[in-house]
Amino acid sequence: MIGALLLAVAIAGAPGDVARWSAGTPPMEQHLRFVRIAPIDGDARDAVRQPPHAPRPARQAPAERDPAHHLEVHEARGLLAHQAESLEALQLVVQNMWAHKTKSSARITLDADQYKANREQRLKQMATRLAERVVSAGRSITLEPMPPAERRLIHLALRDHPQTGGGYLTKAMLVAAYNQMVEAGEIEADRRLLEKIRMKPIRTLSGVTTVAVLTKPYPCPGKCVFCPTDARMPKSYLPDEPGAMRALEHQFDPYDQVYSRLRALENLGHPTDKVELLILGGTWSSYRRDYQEWFVKRCFDAMNLPPPSASSHFAPQNGRMEGGVNLLEAQAANETAARRNVGLVVETRPDEIHPGELRWLRYLGVTKVQLGAQSLDDRILEINKRGHDAESTRNAAALLRAAGFKIVLHWMPNLLGATLESDRADFARLWDGLCPDEIKIYPNQLLANAELYEYWRRGEFQPYSTEELIDLLADLKPTIPRYCRVNRVVRDIPGNNVVEGNRRTSLRQDVHNEMKKRGARCQCVRCREVRGKPVDSQSLRLDALTYQAGAAEEHFISFVTPDDGLAGFVRLSLPSKDSPQTGMTDLDGAALIREAHVYGQSLSFGEERSGAAQHLGLGARLLEEADNAARAHGFSRMAVISAVGARRYYLNRGFERGEYYLVKELK
Repeated sequence: MIGALLLAVAIAGAPGDVARWSAGTPPMEQHLRFVRIAPIDGDARDAVRQPPHAPRPARQAPAERDPAHHLEVHEARGLLAHQAESLEALQLVVQNMWAHKTKSSARITLDADQYKANREQRLKQMATRLAERVVSAGRSITLEPMPPAERRLIHLALRDHPQTGGGYLTKAMLVAAYNQMVEAGEIEADRRLLEKIRMKPIRTLSGVTTVAVLTKPYPCPGKCVFCPTDARMPKSYLPDEPGAMRALEHQFDPYDQVYSRLRALENLGHPTDKVELLILGGTWSSYRRDYQEWFVKRCFDAMNLPPPSASSHFAPQNGRMEGGVNLLEAQAANETAARRNVGLVVETRPDEIHPGELRWLRYLGVTKVQLGAQSLDDRILEINKRGHDAESTRNAAALLRAAGFKIVLHWMPNLLGATLESDRADFARLWDGLCPDEIKIYPNQLLANAELYEYWRRGEFQPYSTEELIDLLADLKPTIPRYCRVNRVVRDIPGNNVVEGNRRTSLRQDVHNEMKKRGARCQCVRCREVRGKPVDSQSLRLDALTYQAGAAEEHFISFVTPDDGLAGFVRLSLPSKDSPQTGMTDLDGAALIREAHVYGQSLSFGEERSGAAQHLGLGARLLEEADNAARAHGFSRMAVISAVGARRYYLNRGFERGEYYLVKELK
């Protein structure tokens, strides 16, 4: 029972104050002063680690206790719980425990007396010592990425300088110290030094900074047997997935989610001036359109403006969106904002795509659509109660392509009724006319709060083992065309939610290790990106890959390094007379640039770095090659599906504003 756990916290007030909370009616928000955590018994530990729906072994009934939570301050110290490296981590633990006990949510903020001040002081001292060590040693200290041996050495060095109250210095703290010292004028800004201490540089090595947000819980038109259901979350999401936890913490407020994530990335040393926004949360198209417009507008507000005095909530009044400006005004402001939106992604179902929906998505500023295909086998789709057939997926992809959207397909092996051999055959169908630009491979995972769980209990479904999945994906990955990017090979679902089957979230690395043993290689976009490697523009080779995607002829034009690294590319789509009609006049008789991307560590607008692919002029050269290819095929107009924050880039290169696209005449 949670009652067996004594949390040594209290409503901010005089030390020694005691507060009792009613277990049935928690406050929406409580600000607490954290002091220490008492030992946690087995039941409480299960409550933290397992979701409410997970089956638990029967336990002997404990002695009857007071049902109220007893929260008490013992002394003013700033100790952190074991495994909690920050107050935020502990805060999530407390929130999860509260939600499990009361079946409701409370927004709990924990703070420790003088914790922040002490941390910043120690951080500053440590940063100075590390800088002196670098100077005296005559070599850089690279924190990430680095070989395991070097990582252990630096970790041991950091452990020599523990924080106040326990724990050790983190890279986030080093970045914070660097920023403080630069602002105070104590050191000169040094981009190379910041690169050495930046945490998880891979987050921005694709050239942009990705920010994911979730919409509020809302009914989904689908009835899929594999999809988990949790009343606290939008359909298919679980509250302990990393992105979902952040959304739940911010009560699904779009402004708060975007702004807090940008601040967190900045605190880790990442540039945030080029942002790809991923709006997740089930079927986007099923939400009311006034909610959609408000949600997107508030995301733009977070990129455009300083934080408001109070959190906003959905409340359209007289057709005007809350926040002072409407969506179009917010988009216009973002064209020159410090944080520009260079991509806007939503996820929806294939049967929700039609010409009117395309026009609406362009009004919102969407440039990429994630489609839940799941399978291209009609029998499998029917068994799993998907609610649409494979032809719906093909029609949706054709419409999206004709309108210039980038297409991401979700594909799920191990669905009810599928076998390893049928999955191999189904995967091959992806490249027969559909030809997605990106895919997310989401192996079906058996969850206790999905209808599929009952099939499993009756012996009608058996999950693949981890070994079977690795073998399957190691067979499939080398077959992926060079124009496609594999964004994921597994959902980021904590293993404690999985009843049976694969629990490993590091499946991509496992698959790559297996492929290495076989001597196989994946040639997808992600596996070939140059990322942070320096690029010699003189050694680049222009590569043009042409393939048929339904009625459209696609050109994947790229610059590659001598070792086949991908430095940048442009996706050019040449529609035919058989391509579906979108009803948007901007596209009449036009070739379409659906994507232009140059790789390397995301740099701020106007910033340069020696050898960085983003600043070798590759983007302009790729656009010129696209123009030449379109002319050669008889096109006299070019249209580009531009994100709001990238409009000025194209306007400076000969394009003009249309209704929903930027267009130009090819001379």
